[in-house]
Amino acid sequence: MLFQNLINKTKGILTNQSLDFKDRLKSVCKLIRNNVTHYDWVGFYFVKDNLKELHLLAYDGIPTNHKIIPFGKGICGQVALSNKTFVVPDVNEQENYISCDSKVKSEIVAPIILGGENIGQIDVDSNSVDPFDENDVLLLETICKQVSENIINKKL
Repeated sequence: MLFQNLINKTKGILTNQSLDFKDRLKSVCKLIRNNVTHYDWVGFYFVKDNLKELHLLAYDGIPTNHKIIPFGKGICGQVALSNKTFVVPDVNEQENYISCDSKVKSEIVAPIILGGENIGQIDVDSNSVDPFDENDVLLLETICKQVSENIINKKL
């Protein structure tokens, strides 16, 4: 029920014409971080031009130095290549992990697909080991689909 409520609220935020694109994404990050107890950092990265890099556009949580991530590097970079949601139950067991904060124990990244191409992603860090389940995957993939649909409909 919580996740369905969040999905409804994110849809409202993303279609709110009184906010610009970045502010809408910041609001989504804040909403889900404040309502899902195991979400300690939430951010949206987007592909910049055709540089094969992800650029941090909006987030909620502690500041990160990882504002630009090359494709293939870290979990976000791997998702940029695979176009598939990646759940990492324990970041200590992941060789290609970029540490943003020593407290982070797990991560989930879901791609934003538009026209068959990865244009961005949502990244969630947790300070708990293995907290993510199929509900988290569904929530984040649905939010990514909402972002994509709103771009198609030129609401962002």
